[in-house]
Amino acid sequence: MTRHPHRPSHHQGLRLSLRRKRALYAIFGGAWATGILWLVFHYFLYRQGEFGAEPHPLEIWWLRLHGACAFAALWLGGLLWTAHVRPALARPGRRRSGLLLLGLLAILAATGYLLYYAGDDRWRDVARWLHWLVGVAFAFVLGIHVMRARAARGRLMDAQARTRASI
Repeated sequence: MTRHPHRPSHHQGLRLSLRRKRALYAIFGGAWATGILWLVFHYFLYRQGEFGAEPHPLEIWWLRLHGACAFAALWLGGLLWTAHVRPALARPGRRRSGLLLLGLLAILAATGYLLYYAGDDRWRDVARWLHWLVGVAFAFVLGIHVMRARAARGRLMDAQARTRASI
């Protein structure tokens, strides 16, 4: 069986390549950080202008970067669906935390859409709070998912080393 050098085979397990891990951390980390920065600049770093409180000049740039990271996160989600999620659904390991991450990502996409397009202020308020809460939670759930995967991989490597040593 020949395989393309840039495409991992299904026999390599669920581990992501270093390049995909870096993309995941950069994009999701960027979306999380720019979202937090927008919240800080929007609610705490406004300026007093000639006619009262004004937004900080960097606030809009954090929102624009957040939107760009969110767009990239949706693209990355599609990539991860093929390379990581679909094969993982066949295994019992961290299926719950992975499905939770998918659900949170879907909520973030839906609430982001509503924040951009909803005209009704009540819908926007609900979407705003939900987006903030889920966005903050997403980083923690992703961190737990990654740490559990690393711990499981360490236990597997220890078991394999013990098996080799006993042979």
